[in-house]
Amino acid sequence: MKGGGVDKLLPVIVIAGPTAAAKTEVAIALALQIGAEIISADSRQIYRDLTIGTAKPTVEELACVPHHFIDILPLTAEYSAGQFCREARVKIDELRSKEKNIIIAGGSGLYIDALLNGFFQPVAGNKKLQQELKERARRQGSEALHAELTKVDPERAAELPKLDAHRIVRSLEVYLETGRKHSELLKQPRVAAKFPFRQFAFNWPRQTLYERIEKRVDMMLESGLLDEVDHILHSGVPKTTNALMTVGYREVIQYRDNELTFDEMVDKIKQHTRNYAKRQMTWFRRDSRIKWIDCAPVGVPGVIKSVLAQIL
Repeated sequence: MKGGGVDKLLPVIVIAGPTAAAKTEVAIALALQIGAEIISADSRQIYRDLTIGTAKPTVEELACVPHHFIDILPLTAEYSAGQFCREARVKIDELRSKEKNIIIAGGSGLYIDALLNGFFQPVAGNKKLQQELKERARRQGSEALHAELTKVDPERAAELPKLDAHRIVRSLEVYLETGRKHSELLKQPRVAAKFPFRQFAFNWPRQTLYERIEKRVDMMLESGLLDEVDHILHSGVPKTTNALMTVGYREVIQYRDNELTFDEMVDKIKQHTRNYAKRQMTWFRRDSRIKWIDCAPVGVPGVIKSVLAQIL
């Protein structure tokens, strides 16, 4: 008996979808029902000091269900989808060998795609070139490097937000080091996951999702997001650190630098979060294996009940 009345090893359950769609709430409720452990597929919750602005599970939530890949890295560390793929697969094999059920929960589409479908990582390790590109991104802005990437690899550039300096630098590095487009290299054969899995995502009416996003941003600010950013910067972490380019943190830094008023900062966080949610929806809609559950008629309790009915 694995807890929650489940006495069999289930396929790995993947809970995906846009930000503020109740993924954490549903994942924890499901984990308690089926005796599962949770692997976070969130590219920002892996960092120890990004808590309020990433809507990280609370201390109480982390205590009631074992979580993995949360708070594992300092802010200045670099981490990739390829690393997540390799390390999460090892953890999944370890847990399943112990007859543990597993829930993958998160909104980082690239992480989930890498984990389930494999990830081809082109060989390019010219540290000098990498540092030169990073320095250019700091001096000229990531938009300038994005424009350069658009000229040599328009397909890859179209996939990357103009402010995603980390991945823009990576794609330029690959092109300049290998002479081949990153977009073409990424299409090479990948090794899919060997474990069985079921994918679910939650579909909220657009206006309802936007209201949930705006409410979450207000709660983050009330919970001390500005103090969290101040603490990070006062600890000596450079404001140009890739992890701080995350929505919410970037705008607070602009506010502290007097580039935005307080009201402008709040509006920008909400706007950029809505934009991010739209990109997430577009990404996950491409995967026909995902079972979408309409949330409006049933609410979060109904979503939990629906998922349970489909996996048990």
